[in-house]
Amino acid sequence: MSTVVLEQPSAFAEEEEPITITGKPPDIMESLNQKEIQWGALEGSLEDKLEDKLASQNTSDKAETAEAGGANASKSQKKASVDSAKLPPNKKAKKDKASNVPGKAGKNEPSGSAVAVMRVKSTIPLPNLSEQAEKKALDELRKRVKLSPTALPNSCFYTFFNTYNSLNCVAFTDDGLVAGGFSDSSIKIWDMAKRSAVAGQSQEKATDVQILPSENGGGDANANDGQAGGKDSDAVVEAQRIAHGQKGRTYALLLGHTGPVYGLDFSPDSKYLLSSSADCTVRLWSVELNVNLVCYKGHNYPVWDVQYSPLGYYFASASHDRTARVWSMEKYYPLRIMAGHLSDVDCVRWHVNCNYIATGSSDKTVRLWDVQTGECMRIFTGHRGTVLSLAMSPSGRYVASGDENGTIIMWDIGSGRRLAPLLGHTDCVWTLAFSGDGSLLASGSADNTVRLWDATASTVKAGKLEDSRKSRLIKTLPTKSTPVYALRLDLAIG
Repeated sequence: MSTVVLEQPSAFAEEEEPITITGKPPDIMESLNQKEIQWGALEGSLEDKLEDKLASQNTSDKAETAEAGGANASKSQKKASVDSAKLPPNKKAKKDKASNVPGKAGKNEPSGSAVAVMRVKSTIPLPNLSEQAEKKALDELRKRVKLSPTALPNSCFYTFFNTYNSLNCVAFTDDGLVAGGFSDSSIKIWDMAKRSAVAGQSQEKATDVQILPSENGGGDANANDGQAGGKDSDAVVEAQRIAHGQKGRTYALLLGHTGPVYGLDFSPDSKYLLSSSADCTVRLWSVELNVNLVCYKGHNYPVWDVQYSPLGYYFASASHDRTARVWSMEKYYPLRIMAGHLSDVDCVRWHVNCNYIATGSSDKTVRLWDVQTGECMRIFTGHRGTVLSLAMSPSGRYVASGDENGTIIMWDIGSGRRLAPLLGHTDCVWTLAFSGDGSLLASGSADNTVRLWDATASTVKAGKLEDSRKSRLIKTLPTKSTPVYALRLDLAIG
């Protein structure tokens, strides 16, 4: 199998062999969690570039305003001198009260400046985004809407029909691509943007038509706004099939694995798809060509999860062999092996600055690893069940984890402290996602609900802990009878 040749920096050029770092014994866990960590966001990231552009724009606007204000001020001074000359000798001109009261600001002026997010440099060579991808992402960030408990995002559910409990994982992009991994070792990709366009043209012909099951029971993806399905949406899907002149496959079918597919993740530019399987391999697929490009081998047991780094090129995998591994797209062997968990590594997530990865395990712990050295930097304990999901806050300071009992815990990476748990789910928490500004945390569960939490609420004393848990739950979004496997918040959402 040929490897992918990309114009990217060579990864970890000084290391020829993978590094294995074992875990730390419990008696020195406290000292381990006191290690210094650069938890800030990535320096030179898209958000950083957008802030610089907005700052320079504001500076130029202020300069223009100052010039206009100077001209107006000179006119006002001349007028004031003329008016003061007309006043009686014992009468004083009125003063502007607002301008002379110390510590007061106008109603529309902020009382203080916002706290800047800490930025750190990456310790590993990172790829450069293409101009087209960067421009698109910056345009999305400019449209970002601020979220709060009183300003919540709209929700759109993609529901898979006729899967017969064979759907194991889901991944999707902002462009409308939806991928599903199945127990029959297949991967299916739907382009919901094209399907919606066809549905708009064919909706008038969609009356009195029923949806047909897939030929191989692989399931159909369907988009719904705030609900899990319905007769109208079924009719639209069938209308799309009729418009295409077929009643069969309306998706791209990817075959190559020899075991159930347990993990999927799209690259940041949506050109590639990674998949992990029970056949102990990770495969790289071309979304445009629908072909397998590379097969990465190294794990000795099933691979439960896989995720791209925030900028692509690198990715991490989690396996039943109790290890997590860091790879690059152009090398078929792992660059780092993180060993130390006492049981399966069930999930893995990259830190926003690409210097660390977090892993969740069946040993009920969450660990943070240094990508450059392979060293374990944090061990978070507190879960009472298998950790199934992880999410990193955009600031890089917090990591959220969800377990099989429905408990969600937020951790402070800098101090290693455990924050107040988020209780409300009654079954496994399969997926977690932060909003763009980190103020909101969304969770999807096997209890058929999506819950929105206030991630900015501070912890309180033990006596008021129960009130804190209730106040941090903002809203519950139920499906009809469908567990939620994956969540994604759009870049344009706060």
